[in-house]
Amino acid sequence: MTHNIKRGVSLYSYQEEVFLGKLDLESAIAASAAFGANGIEIIPEQSFDNFPNLTDEQVANWFALHEKYGTVPTAYDMFIDLKRRADRLMTLEEGLESIRRDIDLADRLGTKVIRVIINTPPEVYEHAAPYAEEKGIKLALEIHAPMRYDHRWVQQFLEIIHRVDSPSLGLLPDMGTFVRIFPRVVSERALRDGGTPKLVDHIVKVYNDHPTDLQTLSREIAWRGGNAVDMGLAAAATGYNWVEPSTLIPHMPYLFHIQAKFYEMVDDTHEYSIPYDEIIPLLIDHGYNGYLSSEYEGNRHIQDVEPVDSVEQVRRQHAMFVKLLGEAD
Repeated sequence: MTHNIKRGVSLYSYQEEVFLGKLDLESAIAASAAFGANGIEIIPEQSFDNFPNLTDEQVANWFALHEKYGTVPTAYDMFIDLKRRADRLMTLEEGLESIRRDIDLADRLGTKVIRVIINTPPEVYEHAAPYAEEKGIKLALEIHAPMRYDHRWVQQFLEIIHRVDSPSLGLLPDMGTFVRIFPRVVSERALRDGGTPKLVDHIVKVYNDHPTDLQTLSREIAWRGGNAVDMGLAAAATGYNWVEPSTLIPHMPYLFHIQAKFYEMVDDTHEYSIPYDEIIPLLIDHGYNGYLSSEYEGNRHIQDVEPVDSVEQVRRQHAMFVKLLGEAD
């Protein structure tokens, strides 16, 4: 099996343990390296208390950790505070100032790809391209559920990518757009929180069997007498979506990085909701050569009932990746 797909992890995956003080930057990198997730994607606000004012010592330590554990920086997750002022949204120039700051920090940290959050204004994305090119940084728009590639918002960015034709403008698919089966950690949490069993079951069945009906699901649950938890779950269901993995094929030349979202690894071979056994062969067949960067998001749905073990969940996902990528052959 010939390909150049690499394995990594977003430190976002370990947010629970970082918040509780069980992991710090070094132990998170060490844990990832232990199972071959050698590409490290960082959310700088999570890892550096003094963001965005990183010291030279912090940056030097960041690179020292990579040398120590045999890892490499891959991607930098940026955010944009469009409502920084209460009276108005950011101007174009303010937005550019914000993203240029992130480009500079990504350059200092050696992360050559920036995850551009989906709510970034298209004009900011376009006007940032020359500065990103100058710094050798790629701006990868995150395609995040419930967005689809044919959504008018995403289409604005695709038009820019094709018209500007900059090596710095591309895409970052979040695999949460390929949720075929509704995550059971989400529905089970709703039941523990007081959801009505028959309505929770109905919401799951509508998502799995009638996904085109999701936009009216909240009204239906209200008509059926749903309580606040039921209504919240119905609304949450619209935040997931399933599109065929083949949707990626026309955009393959512009895929700079992939966030391998997952909610529950049930064992070392199977993620409950997302069919990686279909997605990864497609990526191989069509020449994707970037990172699969684990992004565990089941933590928040189980923390009320059991200790979260994000490291074990990410380890299981990489055991699955090893098999699907042919590394076990």
